[in-house]
Amino acid sequence: MSPIAIAVLAISMSVDAFAVSVGRGAAIGRPRLFETLRTGAVFGVVEAITPVIGWAAGVAASSFVQAVDHWIAFGLLAAVGVHMLSSAFGKKDEDIAPADRSLAMLLATAVGTSLDAMAVGVSLAFLDVNIIVVAIAIGFATFLMSSGGMLVGRLIGERLGRAAGAFAGVALVLLGASILFEHLTA
Repeated sequence: MSPIAIAVLAISMSVDAFAVSVGRGAAIGRPRLFETLRTGAVFGVVEAITPVIGWAAGVAASSFVQAVDHWIAFGLLAAVGVHMLSSAFGKKDEDIAPADRSLAMLLATAVGTSLDAMAVGVSLAFLDVNIIVVAIAIGFATFLMSSGGMLVGRLIGERLGRAAGAFAGVALVLLGASILFEHLTA
């Protein structure tokens, strides 16, 4: 996987956490630096762990599906991308975290937004990637985007979060299509 593909994947995986952080930042009003960094750290760590879990599950099953692995990777990435697109244009009020500042609520929200990264991790098991590099890239991008989302949440509101989610969905579908194209033409 090229560095550009890893960067696209990392940014795409962190956009849902960005959107939630924008909502949290808007709900809190003026988040303190500690709150901003805590949100970024929790989202980043969880988002870095979940693709590794998915990758491990995919590696365990890879010997059974090698002939169709590129179709599985495409299907999973496309499904996550389409889900992100539909979420971006759907009703979002229930997806934005309330102003509840508890660590348990923050952790639950982080796990909820990282399930797509687990599905992507499964698809990465069928490709020649260094999962540690990809996981670190996803975690770092999520940390930056979540922290940034908290800081600018009250300024940009929900609209930009939806647009970013739609963009990330398209990027994942295109990444899945490029993997499929690469394997079918090789």
